[in-house]
Amino acid sequence: MASFATLFDKPDLRVAPTDPLTPSRFRVEILAGLTVALALVPEAVAFAFVAGVNPLVGLYAAFLVGLITALIGGRPGMISGATGALAVVMVALVAQHGVEYLFATVVLMGLLQIFAGIMRWGKFIRLVPHPVMLGFVNGLAIVIFLAQLTQFRTPDGAWLPLGDIALMLGLVAVTMSVIWGLPKLTNVVPAPLAGIAVTAFIVIAFGLPTPTVGDMASIAGGLPTFHIPMVPLTYETLTIILPYALILAAIGLIESLLTLNLVGEITGQRGGASQECIAQGAANTVTGFFGGMGGCAMIGQSMINVKSGGRTRISGISAALFLLAFIVVAAPLIERIPLAALVGVMFMVVIGTFAWNSLKILFKVPRIDAVVIILVTVVTVMTDLAIAVVVGVIVSALAYAWQNATRISAKTYETPEGARVYQVNGPLFFGSASGFIELFDPKSDPAVVIVDFAESRVADQSALQAIEALAAKYEAAGKTIQLRHLSRDCHSLLTKAGHLMVDSDDDPDYAIAANYGVRTGILEGGH
Repeated sequence: MASFATLFDKPDLRVAPTDPLTPSRFRVEILAGLTVALALVPEAVAFAFVAGVNPLVGLYAAFLVGLITALIGGRPGMISGATGALAVVMVALVAQHGVEYLFATVVLMGLLQIFAGIMRWGKFIRLVPHPVMLGFVNGLAIVIFLAQLTQFRTPDGAWLPLGDIALMLGLVAVTMSVIWGLPKLTNVVPAPLAGIAVTAFIVIAFGLPTPTVGDMASIAGGLPTFHIPMVPLTYETLTIILPYALILAAIGLIESLLTLNLVGEITGQRGGASQECIAQGAANTVTGFFGGMGGCAMIGQSMINVKSGGRTRISGISAALFLLAFIVVAAPLIERIPLAALVGVMFMVVIGTFAWNSLKILFKVPRIDAVVIILVTVVTVMTDLAIAVVVGVIVSALAYAWQNATRISAKTYETPEGARVYQVNGPLFFGSASGFIELFDPKSDPAVVIVDFAESRVADQSALQAIEALAAKYEAAGKTIQLRHLSRDCHSLLTKAGHLMVDSDDDPDYAIAANYGVRTGILEGGH
């Protein structure tokens, strides 16, 4: 992720999470939280509209999910809240059954995520290959960019007048210029916060006619209150909400764990995947009981936080508390902030998120890796992040399996006693099982054949079946087959499956199962 290193290479950003909490560090964390909170407002409102619920439902979710995950999440510096990836799934549920079913679904979603954390399933995020991660961040950057274009449209979807668009673009440019240039002069104030403040001052001081946060919707409200979802506790209700809960839980965890990895690369932290699963689950369970639409980690806002210097839990906690303050007491002030300022901040996030180095390496990496990068990017833009990651992992896994399937080979030579030895090279698994059998010639081979697995590995049931099938062919030809140099775990697999008999624990001799009528074969263990 060279783009991350370039973007965040500022003196005040090279702060390890274990640094002492000095007054200066505390100030940076608080200001980073304020910057994030300002960026969260239009995002939460927009995603609430996508899901078909009241804006406060999105704002309450951003506050509760953000606060709980900041307190107990697996990675300090991460920001969570209402997200578009979840909103596009929720819209069908809300349209068909109403918002109360959404609250019940969010509760169940949270419980499923807690279960995933307890089972420590978060560790499987390590199976996501690097090309998938590159495609993921590239697609995400494009999605964030496209999402900002909605700010240049009217509520009915039409583009704003050309003059209004030109004014907004000018204000966006001002915001981006401040964010780019301020760190070269001082790091006293986070650059994104300064960009928002400068642009807001220009708009308010000169009375410029440009859309503001208040033009989207009013964000004024009270404290979230405890509310049990008003749905019948029946099996029919479960059949309605369970499919949505499973999808939302999976999407939320995938996006959160990928964000955890990306933030970890910047801050130099590791681990915490299972803890993050539990934190996301607890946050969503609570949110469902307080009238929120649920959420997950937000990569864009996490990048804003990190770029602003946020490294500890204080920044995430302060972001959530600032957001609540906006809702309860500061709505009139926040509603005056021009959308152009927030668009400028998000455009800088786009520039920092996109892995520009991936464009250079497309023609240098293996072709399948380049295909995966492009595929994941396109699927992310066309569908959603979770589907894109799943598709990328599946394609990468199939490509890996195929490459290993074609690696199976064998060298042969004759022993002084007249036996033929096959030295097998490459893994023996479901993909290479057929190729493995084709290496042998039972009709032409001598009476004794030795299969040496010193350079191979028996990996699965398909491999065991391939060995069985090979033994059957030599049995039919009235010949003996001996297996050598299987690893200890292979011994265990074959023995448990009943294919081999253990004669000695110290220097084991193994024989093919007696039902083949094959004479004793020798397995020399140890590798």
